[in-house]
Amino acid sequence: MANIKSAKKRARQAVVHNARNTAQRSMLRTAVKKVIKAISANDQDGAKTAFASAQPLLDRFAARGLIHKNKAARHKSRLNARIRALG
Repeated sequence: MANIKSAKKRARQAVVHNARNTAQRSMLRTAVKKVIKAISANDQDGAKTAFASAQPLLDRFAARGLIHKNKAARHKSRLNARIRALG
């Protein structure tokens, strides 16, 4: 356990940040999985709708540093290509 006051505070903050990051990462993965599920069901309209909700999440979390910006771009590019291939 930390002895210095600022180190104790950082330890408390780390717990909160870790929980938030885990929840947001889970939300992001769920959104991407919804798109993939719609694609595998050959549901282009459902995939477009799911992608429209996943895309801002990818952008937001990349801007915040939760994921790398290139990872967000890669997901968006690949999902969009798979959606276009359905039509």
